[in-house]
Amino acid sequence: MSTLPQAGNDSFAEWRAGQVNQLPVLTLLGNMPVTHPTAAASPVVIRFGRLGDTILLQPLLHKLHLRYGQPCRLLALGDWPAALYSAQAEVAGCIPLNSYYGPIWMRPQRWRAALALRRLRGSPFYISEPVERTRTKVRPMLALAGIPPAQCSFIEDIPLIEHEHWVDLLLRFGDTTPEVFRASCGALASPVVAAPQLQASAAERADRDAWLRAQGLSGRPLVLLQPANKRTMRWNGVRAAEDDDKSWPAEHWAVLARTISQRLPQAQVLFCGSPAEAGYLDFLMSVVDAASPRIEAAILPLGRLKALLEIAHSMVSVDTGPGHLAAAMGCPLVVLMGSRDPQLWTPRSGSGSDVIVLGGLPATRRVEEIDTAQVVNAWRTLHWRTAVTAVAESSAAANGVYSAGCAG
Repeated sequence: MSTLPQAGNDSFAEWRAGQVNQLPVLTLLGNMPVTHPTAAASPVVIRFGRLGDTILLQPLLHKLHLRYGQPCRLLALGDWPAALYSAQAEVAGCIPLNSYYGPIWMRPQRWRAALALRRLRGSPFYISEPVERTRTKVRPMLALAGIPPAQCSFIEDIPLIEHEHWVDLLLRFGDTTPEVFRASCGALASPVVAAPQLQASAAERADRDAWLRAQGLSGRPLVLLQPANKRTMRWNGVRAAEDDDKSWPAEHWAVLARTISQRLPQAQVLFCGSPAEAGYLDFLMSVVDAASPRIEAAILPLGRLKALLEIAHSMVSVDTGPGHLAAAMGCPLVVLMGSRDPQLWTPRSGSGSDVIVLGGLPATRRVEEIDTAQVVNAWRTLHWRTAVTAVAESSAAANGVYSAGCAG
């Protein structure tokens, strides 16, 4: 049986309150075979972040894949990791986890994740979680899995650089090596591209194409609008605009949609959202009051959104995960920022597609301060993706052609 954490250790507090209920989990973990560290082990990356945080991990995952010669295992929150990395050579698999809240012995999915980590005990572990409160949930899982500190690197140990983009910090973190692996894993001879680049799988492309045919949109340029962010919706409806610094007035979105539709009459403008945001999209469409079917709203599963962004003409988004996804898929992007520093959080494109940022600190604290004319002008200055280019890019990706610096 695994050794219980000692009083004073980081994981002891979570153990102390429910020792009786923990025993079946401990017994199961203790009876599992242990894999000893090897130079060819798959790196394990842990990050309990949001959609955008998970997208920004891609350059780190790619770097670790190259350094260790094996694709990574990813432990991240939500159902999006598997969809994001469905076609990525740098990820061998994702460990599912929907929530890190509550005592570990009362959350079967958390101790199942610990079981999965136990099976990877011979691997180097990269804990990429910057939030101390969240790290207190990671350490008990590592303790349960029996992962010794000598096999772990923690991003909290990396010195911060003022105004450094999160991707650059992650890549510096990827240069670190847990003590056990320092003799067998060296540095890379050439740098990794410091921007995410994701691809759609064959199944996601087939789903996209079938959906486009069903909607009568095949062959038409698509301009995607992402008006909502994680804070937009509450349990009882749409959050008040004054409580959300990323909220852009519905009237602004309506003017933008109509202007784009007039500028590109052959295009389809789509307001995008998750199932939880359906009510908000309905509200936006009522404000748009569009007589033309060229402006619509669509609830898009993540895999379908990813595949649409692979061929889309362009996107305008608030500062949220789908904006980072657009950049990672090579879709020309205008992103509206509120009270965040663009130097740290601007979406980056691994393929070199345009990303134009409006707002953000220090000049702007709320997205509603950005006027519609600014957004229209920024969108018009994008190097738009044409239908021919989109088809060529999609075909190249399907045939395994990657840009420099990406796994292939």
